Formats: sequence, structure tokens, C-alpha cells
Amino acid sequence: MSTALAIAGVTAVLRDLLNDGLINHNISGVLGSSVTVSVQAPDRVVAANAAEASQLNLFMYLVTPNQGWRNEGLPGRDGSGRTRLSNPPLALDLHYLVSAYSGADLHAEILLGYAMQLLHETPVLTRDAIRTSLIPSPPVGNTLPPALRALADSGLADQVELIKITPATQSSEELSKFWTATQSHLRPSAAYTASVVLIQAQQPARSALPVLTRGPRDAQGRETGIAVQPSLVANLPLLVGATPPLGQPVAGIGDLVVLHGQALDGADRQITLSNELLQVSLVLAAQPAQLPDRPAATTAAISLAGQAAALPAGVYQLTLQATRPDLLNQPKRMGSNRIALTLAPRITNLPQSVARAGDGSATLTINFTPELRSGQHAILVLGSDEVSPLAAGATPSSLQFRIPKATPGSYLARLRVDGIESPIVDMNLAPGDTPQFLPLTVSIT
Repeated sequence: MSTALAIAGVTAVLRDLLNDGLINHNISGVLGSSVTVSVQAPDRVVAANAAEASQLNLFMYLVTPNQGWRNEGLPGRDGSGRTRLSNPPLALDLHYLVSAYSGADLHAEILLGYAMQLLHETPVLTRDAIRTSLIPSPPVGNTLPPALRALADSGLADQVELIKITPATQSSEELSKFWTATQSHLRPSAAYTASVVLIQAQQPARSALPVLTRGPRDAQGRETGIAVQPSLVANLPLLVGATPPLGQPVAGIGDLVVLHGQALDGADRQITLSNELLQVSLVLAAQPAQLPDRPAATTAAISLAGQAAALPAGVYQLTLQATRPDLLNQPKRMGSNRIALTLAPRITNLPQSVARAGDGSATLTINFTPELRSGQHAILVLGSDEVSPLAAGATPSSLQFRIPKATPGSYLARLRVDGIESPIVDMNLAPGDTPQFLPLTVSIT
């Protein structure tokens, strides 16, 4: 693959191709004047108040992604976005405009004709041609500008796919827009596309080890291969849901969360709670779900008691690992899929009553679990009004709130941390019951 210098390398090779072709065809003798090849923007080719010399100008006016290569590479990073798995290439097509300049009659047409013939006869930039242009032989030392010397390390000659030069069609409207945008006068021109340039980084990536055996070996040392047991039920642990207690959709510190699925039995069962944003990964031992009407292999439980400091409020990915027999009845450590579990804040000092101060304001302290992490944002929703916390007196498990011009009354209170609200509705209902609010109120007197 090439480096970021490859774009400039293609332009340099095309310029040398045109320049060598004009020399080999003795265009200077045909025109009776010297001929040059430039790679400048059209508005810089002819200096102001200067005579227009006979020359070709190669201008790269557009770079587009290559449609055939853009989805070729595998994902460059894992699901967390932290570990680099590969270096997928950046595949680009370069769009050029070859223009002929001259102040003499017919010189521009002659130059453009020879340029189009050269590009037609060279549809592919060979590796030898690229090396000859970018790595002169014999070496020229420091006589070249630093930018041209750097192109020798572009890797363009060694990329997996060769550069192909194809003519492109431009309508009169596109040409008019191009010359208007460059604030230049129209010149005889032809458009070409150079495809494909593959730019690839050389960052360290994770590389998997080779496979040693396809299954265990038998007494004769032969590989048994991969055991296959057709079944609608997977042998791996599978989680389908997590149920907090009391019918709540979110869990809280101190809850026993029941997990549902299949193949959840086994030895040394562990449950991992992870949150990439909060940089939390906590492993807890699985507990029996205490559901006598359900098979043991379909349930497990996790206790969140005592985790107020370790698990801040947020959405966690939950997985289960256990040692279970595989298809060959050999003990093997297996992991389940991931499911989501939302851990919500809970206010621990409600209901409470607060008296107004002389200026009509009311200040109250809200205690809650789990602890608030640095970078998390908390809001108290009192009735239907949101109140921001005071900076003074704040601790990881308590915040103070001041309500200016507080109106006496009783208000339901919810604590919202990063968009996750503490439960306020009693969901532990029998069939036919009407939902009720929990007694989480603040009375202002």
C-alpha cells in the first residue's frame, strides 16, 4: 500500500510522462519554441501582464472515494473502538484536467493532441515507470527539491493495484463551472481519471495466532474435528432479559436482578457489568434466582447490594460466564451474549419537609445511591420543574438544591442523572390495580 505521498506521486509521474513524451516527439522542433509541463492551478499558469508561453498544464481538481475498494477492508477496530484490528486502505480516484496554453496559432491544439495520444498509449502506470520518475537513476542527491525527494518513499510503485488512466467526459456546463470557479480563461482541455490510489496506515494492530488443532486429538493422535449437534437449542449460555424487582424497568443499588435465558447453569458462574463511557467493568458472582417454578438452567440472579461506589448510574452491558460441558462432554469456559441493564439513581431520604427562608426560597438536601461520578450531571425534577444542584455542600451521595420563590405544597421528586430518572411509579401491581405514585415527595411549608 501507499502512503499519503501517493497523491502527489501520481501527479509527478504523469508530469514526467507528458514531459518525456513531448521531448521524444521533438515537439519543440515542431512548434519552433520551447515547451514546458506545469502542475499548477489554472489561475496561476499565466502570470499577470506576461506573454503566454507554449505549455501543458496538468491540474488535479478533484479527489473522490473509489467505489470498488471503499468497502473492501474489514473493520479497522473492535466493538469498543479502542483496539485496532487492521489498517483498511483509503481508496481514492484522482481527477485531472490537461490544458494546453500558447499565444501562437495552433500551438495549443498541437500540444493537446500529443498529450492525449501519450495518455491513450499509456493506460497503466507501470511499476518501472513509477520508480523511474520518483527514484531517478543515477541518484541526483540534493539537487531535487525536498518535496520531490520525499516522493521516493510514497510506496506508489509497490501498491497492490496499478494506477489506470482513463479519459473522462465533461459537459459544457461542467467545463463552464470549472473555468468560472478558477477565475481563468477557457483553454483547450481534456479530463482524465487516475484510479486507484491505495493509502494505508502502518499502525500496530492485533493479529490472531494460528489455529493449532481442529478439536482434541484421539488416542492415535488424529484430530477429531469440529463436533456438530443439530439442535434448535444452543449449547452456549444465552441471555434474553434482565428483570429488576417490583416490576420496575430499571434496577437500583440493593436490588436482586433476575436473568432469564437458557443454558445458564454451570460451575463458577460470573456476571460482568461493563460501561465503556464510564470506564466500568465489574465482575460479580451469580446467585440462584429462587424461582422454584423455573428450571435452574433458565435463570440466574445478580445482587447489586453494596455497589454504590463501584456502579454509577448508567446503561450497562451484562454478560454471563460459566464452566459447562461442551459437545464432547469436556468442561469449557463459555460466555453468553450481551444484554442491557439500566441502573437508575434512587433517592433515600424522601419524603421530607422543608421550610421556606425569609426570602421565600427553599433549600433541600437529596441523598441518593449510587454515588455520582465526576463528569455526570444531576437534575432534580420537583413536580414538573427542573432544579440544578448547588456547588456548595455536594458529596458523591448527596446534593443540595435551592428553589427560589418556592410555592408551598407537596411535590413528587425525581433525580435525573445523565438522562436516567429515579423510579416514581409503583409498578408492583396486581391484575386490575390502578398505578399509583410512590411516596417520594417534598413538602414545602
